[in-house]
Amino acid sequence: MVEPSEGSRSDIPWWIWALAGALFFTYATLSLRIHQRMLSHSFDLGIFEQIVRSYANGHLPVSEIKGPDFPILGDHFSPILALVAPVYRLWPSPMALLVVQAALIAASVLPLTLWARRALGSPAAAVIGVCYGLSWGLASGVGSDFHEWAFAVPLLACSLTALATGRMRAAVWWALPLLLVKEDLGLTVVVIGLVIARRGDRKLGITTAAVGLAGALLATMVILPAFSPSGSYDYWHWLNGSEGSEGGLTDLLYKSTIGLITPEVKISTLLLVLAPTLFLALRSPLMWIAVPTLLWRAASELSTHWGTAYHYSLVLMPIVFAAFIDALIRRNPSRSSLRRYLAGSAAITLLVLPQYPLWQLVQPATWREDPRIAVAHRLMDRIPDGATVQASNLLVPQLTNRTSASLYGWPDSRPDPQWIMVDTRVPFNQRWPLNVLQEAQALGTARAQGYLTVSSEQGFVLLKRPS
Repeated sequence: MVEPSEGSRSDIPWWIWALAGALFFTYATLSLRIHQRMLSHSFDLGIFEQIVRSYANGHLPVSEIKGPDFPILGDHFSPILALVAPVYRLWPSPMALLVVQAALIAASVLPLTLWARRALGSPAAAVIGVCYGLSWGLASGVGSDFHEWAFAVPLLACSLTALATGRMRAAVWWALPLLLVKEDLGLTVVVIGLVIARRGDRKLGITTAAVGLAGALLATMVILPAFSPSGSYDYWHWLNGSEGSEGGLTDLLYKSTIGLITPEVKISTLLLVLAPTLFLALRSPLMWIAVPTLLWRAASELSTHWGTAYHYSLVLMPIVFAAFIDALIRRNPSRSSLRRYLAGSAAITLLVLPQYPLWQLVQPATWREDPRIAVAHRLMDRIPDGATVQASNLLVPQLTNRTSASLYGWPDSRPDPQWIMVDTRVPFNQRWPLNVLQEAQALGTARAQGYLTVSSEQGFVLLKRPS
C-alpha cells in the first residue's frame, strides 16, 4: 500500500491547484468557442440565461423560450441558479454562465485529488485527477451549453470525500444543497443518508435520508405544480410513457425489469460509466449514490437520457471516481498493482477522449472563422434592445441577453414578435423545430401577414413587423 502524504488537511499542493486551473481553462475555452461559433442552443443555454437574467433583475425566474412569461419554478426546481445572478449583473452575457460552469466543474477536482493524494500518494492522485478531469461525462456536459447540474458536481465531490473519510456531518452539509439544484437530486440525498446510516451514524443518516425524500416530494408534488401553468409536474410522462398510453401491470413490470436494460444503449452507457475505473467502483458502497440517476435515466421514455451525449452524466462522474478512490483504498494494493490500475484507467480515458467534445479543441475546424457569423451579428445588431424577437435555435442564445427572445417555429413562443430572424442554411441534422419546407412556409406566412424583409444575406433572413 502506498503511504499517504504527510501534511495538514488544509494543505493543497500547488500542482493540484494547477490541475484545477488547467481544467478550468480547458472547459471555459471549449464552451466559449462553441458559443462564439454560434453552436449553442435555445434549449438550454438560452433558457438558462433568461432564468439567471430574471434573478439578476430581482424577480422570480421566467423563460420566454418556454412560453410567454413562463414561470420556470413550474418547470424545474433549481433556485441555486440565483447564485449566478451577481456574476451576470457584472457580465450580462451567456458567456458568464459558461465560465461559471467551467469553474464549478473544475473545482470538483480539488477534493477528489486531495483525498487520493493523502490515501494513495501524489503520483496516483495526479493520474486520478487527470482521468477524472478529462472523463467523458464531464466533457459531454461542458460541450452541451450550461446546466444547473454543474452545481451538483463540486457538491457531490465534497460530500462523498467527506463521507468516505469519516466526516459524516460535513458530508451532510455538502449534500443538502443538492435539494436546491434540481428536484431529482433529492433521491441522491436519500441514498447518501442511507450510506451514512450504514457506516454507523444511524440517526444522522436516517435524518438526512428523510430530509432528502421530503425535499424531493415537496418540489415535485407542491412547489412545481403550484407554479406550473398545467398545475402538475410536467415530466412524469418521461417515466409513465406517452400521454394516453394504457400502461397496466404488464407495462409496469416490463419497464421495471427488461425495460431498464433495453435497448442496448442503456447497457453501453452503464459500461462506459464504470469503464474508467476498471469496474472497481462497484466494490465501493459509494457507488450506490449513483443508482437514483442511473435508474431514472434507464426508466425514462426519452431516448436522449439513455446515451452518453449531452449533460446527463455530469453528476455521475464525481460519484464513480469517488467510488474508484474508495475501492483502491479498500483493496490496499501493492505499488505494482496500483500502477496497473492507474495505467488501465488512463488508457481507457485516452481511448474514449476523441469521441467527446474536449477533442474539438485540437480540431482545425474549431478555430476556423466562419464569415457568416459576422454577417449574423451585423444583422442582429439591427434588432433594438428590449424588442420581442423569434429566432432560429442557434441564434436565440446570441440575443437572450438584451431582447425578449423566443424560438422560431416553437408552438409555445410568443406570437406576433416585433422581429423575426431565421438562418435558412442550418445543416439538416441541426434543424429544429422546423424542417426546410416548414420554415419556408412559415416565412411566407409571416410576409403575407405584413412582415417586411429588412435584410436577406448569406442565408439569414431578418423580418420586421410593421409599426
